Formats: sequence, C-alpha cells, structure tokens
Amino acid sequence: MGARRSGMVRRGGGAFTGGAGGRGKGPGRKDEGDGGEDMGDGPYAVLTALGVLGTGLVAGVFCAFSTFVMRGLAALPPARGVAAMQAVNVAAVRPPFMAVFLGTTVLSAVLTVVTLVMWPGEGAVASVVGGVLYLGGSFGPTVAANIPRNERLARLDAGGAEAAVYWPEYVRGWTRWNHVRALASAGAASVYLLALTG
Repeated sequence: MGARRSGMVRRGGGAFTGGAGGRGKGPGRKDEGDGGEDMGDGPYAVLTALGVLGTGLVAGVFCAFSTFVMRGLAALPPARGVAAMQAVNVAAVRPPFMAVFLGTTVLSAVLTVVTLVMWPGEGAVASVVGGVLYLGGSFGPTVAANIPRNERLARLDAGGAEAAVYWPEYVRGWTRWNHVRALASAGAASVYLLALTG
C-alpha cells in the first residue's frame, strides 16, 4: 500500500512542480493570461524605438514652425513672406525631410497593423494610440489641409495683389493646422515611448 501510494505521488508530482505531468509552463507554453510578447522584446522594440525617434523628429520640425518660423514670416511684407514660404515649401519636399516624414508614416502604419494582428502583451494599446495619433493627427492634416494651401500659394506671383490678399489667410490656416500636427506628433512620440518602457 505504501509503495503504491509513493508511486502515485511520483507520477502526479508534475502537477506541483510544473513538469510534464502538470499544467505548469513548459517548452512552447505560455502562462495563462499572457497576451504575447512584451513590447520591449525583439522586433517590437526596434519598431517602437524607431517610432519614438521618427515622430519626435517630425514633432520638432512642426513645433519650430508653430513657435517662431511662421511668426517671423508673417512679420515680413507680404511679397517677401510669400516668396520665403514658397522657397521653404520647395525645400521641404526634398529627401532629407521627406525620408523622415514619409518613413515615419509607413513605420506607424506597419507598427499599428502588426500590433493589431499580433496584439503583444504590455504596450499594445499605447502602440495603437501612437499610430492613430500620428496617422490621423499629423499625416492626415498634412495631406488634407497644409499641402492644398501650399499648392495654392505656389501658383501665385509673390509680388502680385492676389498673393498679398491670400497671404494673411494662408498664415492663419496653415499655422492652425500645423499646431495640430505638432501636438499629434509629440503625443505619438510620448505614447510610443510609453509602449516601449511601460
């Protein structure tokens, strides 16, 4: 009787030690309630760190325009202000800035889709929020609000009467939407950082 009881204990011991005979964690097995990989591990960490860097750089550029660049241009005579802004808009679509801006857009979209599909454990919600903030609050207004104003300004003669009339309206509308872009980009950088470290 004693030997039989001892054998039962040995066979069932896995239930208490996490061995093959129990429900503990073994090779290829996750703890119950585990949502997946941590955002701080592997490819998620790389993507999220790049997201922090990209959105932070874009936020810095937009913040500069909102806080002093547009104020300085608005203080110029209309002809000079229009000419300067036209030159800025031409320079903005060259590779250095576009690589950062569009690269961050693609990265945010990829990171959002990967997170929604894989739904890693910690940081998943923050990662999705970061993508929504950047795509909807930075890229979206750029395409829908700022670029159309830039294109209209580019068609005007900087020294003409039409440009002088449009310039104050352009500065107000463009800067208002740029505030949105700056705040959204900074918010995205913050929540991506939270996803990485939280």
